[in-house]
Order: sequence, then C-alpha cells, then structure tokens
Amino acid sequence: MNNALRTTAFAAALAATFGAAYGVGRGVDPLVAAEDRPAGQHGGHDGAGEGGAEAAGHAPGGLQISDGGYTLALGTPVVPAGARSEIRFAVKDDSGRKVTAYRREHGKELHFILASTDLTQYRHLHPVRAADGTWSTPVDLPEAGGYRVFADFTPAAAGAENLTLGADLAVSGAYRPAALPAPAAVAEVDGYRVTLGGELRAGQTGELTPSISRNGRPVTDLEPYLGAYGHLVALRAGDLAYLHVHPDEGDPGPVVSFAATAPSAGTYRLFLDFKHRGKVRTAAFTVRAAAPASDAEGHGESGSGAPAGHTH
Repeated sequence: MNNALRTTAFAAALAATFGAAYGVGRGVDPLVAAEDRPAGQHGGHDGAGEGGAEAAGHAPGGLQISDGGYTLALGTPVVPAGARSEIRFAVKDDSGRKVTAYRREHGKELHFILASTDLTQYRHLHPVRAADGTWSTPVDLPEAGGYRVFADFTPAAAGAENLTLGADLAVSGAYRPAALPAPAAVAEVDGYRVTLGGELRAGQTGELTPSISRNGRPVTDLEPYLGAYGHLVALRAGDLAYLHVHPDEGDPGPVVSFAATAPSAGTYRLFLDFKHRGKVRTAAFTVRAAAPASDAEGHGESGSGAPAGHTH
C-alpha cells in the first residue's frame, strides 16, 4: 500500500472508530450522581452533560474537552507510531488564557493519561509545565490508531473543583485495530502476578482488591508511588469514560484496596500502577460492571454483579 492510500485508509478507520465511540457514549445507561462516588475517585463532576441521560445525571470524566470554564487545548493532535515524539498541550480558562496555577494532588499539579481507543495501549505520563502554562511530555507509541488523552487536575482558583478533560489524539501509521482482551482476574507483568478480587458496580460503591505476588510469594513491600501504594484508572469500553481511583489507607501489600463506582453498566479496562524495587509497573484487566439489582430486575436481566475479571 502506498503512503497516500495508507493515510487515507487510516483516516477512514479513525473516523469510524471515533464515530462508534461517540454513538456508544450517547447510548449507555444513566450515570451515577456525584454524591454516590467514593471520595478518592476522580472523574465525573457536579454539572450536567449535554443531552440525553447525561443531562439528567452527571457525566463521567474525560468525555468532554471543555468543562467548568476550562478547555484542554491539545497542541499536538497527531504523532507518528514507533518513534519518540513530544506531546504539547495547555489548559485554558474561559477567557482563553493558559492556566499556570494548580493545586498539587498526589504529588503532581496534573496527571496525564493516554490510552488507545481499543484499550490495548496505556500510559500514565508526567508532563512538565513551562512558565507560560504549556505542558509537554515525550512519548513513544508502538501502535497506530485512535487514542484519547486525559488531563486530570484541579485549578488553584478559588472554588475550583477537580476536572478531567479529554481530547482525541491520532497516531499515524499502518492501523490494525485489536480486540479488547477477554475478562480475566489475573494479569502477569514483568514476573509479577496480580490477581483482582472484588467487583466493579454500576451506580454503587464496590471494593476492588488486587493482590500482588512474585515467584509465588506475596509482595509485602510495595513502595509509595505518587503518595500511595497504587493507582487505578478505569476506562469504559466504547467511549473511554474515565475514573481515577486512589487506594484506601493500608499497609504496603500484598493487597491494595480501592473503593470505586462505575458510572454505568458495561465493560471496562482497568489499569493498576504499582511500584516495587524502584520501578513502576502496570497490570491491566478487563471487567464487566453489572447494572444495579433494581435496574436489572426492571429489565429482566441477570445483574447481581460478577466478581471483577469474571462474567456469567
């Protein structure tokens, strides 16, 4: 395939991917209200989204490029696959000025998450802010396709709340979409075995309890990473609605406990960051959040909720 044809095919595939994601985002179940979210969970806000079920509830994070008077301005909408490049962006206020003052949360002014729309690629990056409010971070993505970037932050302005804004990123190259990995309760990464217990619930707080072992032995000496013994990001398949959950207080392993509420029933990809022996590793899981029992009964569905990583 020549370069022009490859670029055209990629653009068409990318448009189809974003169109499907947009459609799914408008077709999901009603969303959980802000007061029903655990205190350590980011994603979602106290304002209503535009139209449909989201207007009656509260949109989860990452679905909007603008919210609460702030906009994510992505200065690098396209990067090449398989090559080191730089992503530049800024957060602008409702006057168009770049934001230069943020509240520090978990050791950072801003958390920057990047994921492919097929949820097979994931990065938790730590960009650097210039004095003028421009953020930048190096990135090397091996696979072409559609991606979504998320900026999770709290402006320093009085009364400002935590926001998660999202924007689309295209990675150029030969595009080969991958299937979402099947639900599983166990993930292997760099010789570590991570087993996910508990369940993710739609509209209700559930407890997720990943346990970590290495060479058959529990890891009991996890190291703090951004002020905690683990960080969990959940992305909803289809539209990539975003949840960022911090763990409950506890000992450094082998079990880390997270309280999380899914915004709707459906399939999610969970990414667990943990640090051991000086290195941060990421374990990924596919889970299904069942509808609340009352909703499931009303629709004649079996919805009592399967354990995380499993399905009936």
